Amino acid sequence: MRRVLAGLLATASLAGGLVAVAHAGASTAPRPVISPADDPVVVVSSTFEDGTTQGWAPRGGAAVAVSTAVAHGGAHGLAVTGRTANWEGSLLDLLDVVDKGTRYELSVWVRLAAGEAATQARLSVERRTGGTPSYDQVVGATDVTADGWVNLTGSYALAADVEFLTAYVETTSATAAFHVDDFTLSHTPLPPVQTDIPAVKDVLADHFTVGAAVEPAQVLGNHGQLLARHFNSITPGNQLKWDATEPTEGAFRFGDADGLVAWAKANGAAVRGHTLVWHQQTPAWVFRDASGAEMTATPENKALLLARLEAHIRGVVGHYGDDIPVWDVVNEVVDENQADGLRRSRWFEITGLDYVRTAFRVAREVAPTAKLVINDYNTNVPAKRDKLHDLVAQLRAEGVPVDAVGHQMHVNVQWPSVAETEAMIAKFTPLGVDQQITEMDVSIYTDSSQSYPTPPADVLRTQAYRYRDLFEVYKRHSASISSVTLWGLADDNTWLDAFPVTRKDHPLLFDTRLQAKDAYWGVVDPDRIGGGPTTTTTTTTTTTTTTTDAPPPPVCVINYDLAGQWQGGFQGSVRVVNRGAATTSWTLTWSFPDGQRITQLWGGRHTQDGANVSVRNESWNGAIPAGGSTTLGFLGSWTGRNTKPATFSLNGVVCRPA
Repeated sequence: MRRVLAGLLATASLAGGLVAVAHAGASTAPRPVISPADDPVVVVSSTFEDGTTQGWAPRGGAAVAVSTAVAHGGAHGLAVTGRTANWEGSLLDLLDVVDKGTRYELSVWVRLAAGEAATQARLSVERRTGGTPSYDQVVGATDVTADGWVNLTGSYALAADVEFLTAYVETTSATAAFHVDDFTLSHTPLPPVQTDIPAVKDVLADHFTVGAAVEPAQVLGNHGQLLARHFNSITPGNQLKWDATEPTEGAFRFGDADGLVAWAKANGAAVRGHTLVWHQQTPAWVFRDASGAEMTATPENKALLLARLEAHIRGVVGHYGDDIPVWDVVNEVVDENQADGLRRSRWFEITGLDYVRTAFRVAREVAPTAKLVINDYNTNVPAKRDKLHDLVAQLRAEGVPVDAVGHQMHVNVQWPSVAETEAMIAKFTPLGVDQQITEMDVSIYTDSSQSYPTPPADVLRTQAYRYRDLFEVYKRHSASISSVTLWGLADDNTWLDAFPVTRKDHPLLFDTRLQAKDAYWGVVDPDRIGGGPTTTTTTTTTTTTTTTDAPPPPVCVINYDLAGQWQGGFQGSVRVVNRGAATTSWTLTWSFPDGQRITQLWGGRHTQDGANVSVRNESWNGAIPAGGSTTLGFLGSWTGRNTKPATFSLNGVVCRPA
């Protein structure tokens, strides 16, 4: 399964709108604890119960009117009828109520009118600057029917001054009549950014630069303070992609990206340019021939497409010159399932490998001192790693100026292993190229079926240890790695909220309230994961006593052992040492990283759901005294690899490996 795909960033708007629901945040203490977020401030509420449209107006040729046909709450809703195009719908003017740099939560309930066939609806924002419109998706295409109400909820932050700003509801393909009700626009005030904790960039200064991918709104307010304090490199998340910089041929737009570059210069941060060539977020016109038809693989079309590619790179890279010293020149060109290892994108279908050669050649001509990167995901997977290695070796042998390999590192709390990550970096070292971690985040989910209303504490601790272990690998190889970039600033705005399914993820170092998580301490000071040392000072009339309390010992220690392994099968054992209070019952959980299956287990009663194993005590071994232990054994099956599970939890608390 494809773990993650940085390519699906079409869900992130140019102004930073993403599906993201506010969750519990943290205090401003150096070791924050989870506490409820402040109450949201409701800026706009549209219930239509007064019998008026409350400022809602038609978009395009649609008609809007208050209706009692159906209502989500109360007796009234808003009916949207007379639509002749899918973009027509209902809109609300937000220009005078939205402040630049504040992240707002938008929520609206939608259903189709009676008798209409099922379709999809979405919630978006239109903004205009200098008469030029931009369209930012807040909530993507969501199934809607005439049988019930569906809630579209997401967040949006305005990054620049505008003269026009509306929220609107539309459908994706049909012109069905629909109803909207109970719209709210709100925001939750953020606590101050913590200034009494170490800056990530300072802690890692002897190893590599550390960056974050950001949208324009994230250089403002609290987000901008957090970014400036902890990171010395930024990557524009969407603002340098082809659809943002050249939406129509020859008409370049740099406003959003220029703002990010200016912020970086003012704050002493480097900029990574992402990305010049990609199979996604490329406008349709790029692949249309001289007559306007879809291109086929002809010599004429190849020449035209390569000419457009050259013009685009000269326009974008030339605009920034030395202000952007690193470029992801080509992105996600490898498909390990192809014999030649190359993705069958439109670029490849029409030009073969020449689009890659052309992109690097032109980028070098325009920016002779820039570092030029080939960037891809899942490069820790041996098959893909090896195909990318062979491609880079071939290109460099041809004289193509590939200076660096970018490892995206979209990973999760259980995958990949440290050994796989180490092998990934070691594979490319003999080529003499620079290596960069370009898009790192650590999802709290290991499959698409999981969804947590609130992230469990043990999962967040597991995430912290994953950050710790991977950054230790990076530091060991810092002679080969020049930069590590996280794909996002904080959990309030992450593309993983909408991929691979819609759910709230928490993959970054700072939480939705911009406060440091255990993941932050995993990078900065792993001894403080789970609540590090605290210092208490007591003053009497004659003396001052300072006492430092060390972090409590782990409540359990795990020793996982393979007693034997053979083709397709193995025997394992798990010894649990209880370092906490005595137990009268216990549940031990872990996840197999390679799809192993338990076929027989003794010393407990087990269930297995996919990779996830849960073992409950037998009636005779539920009591484990403080300092005591219990052991269980099992037989299992495996295919391909039989990697040791990364973490175990006893009664919901992560254990330390022996």
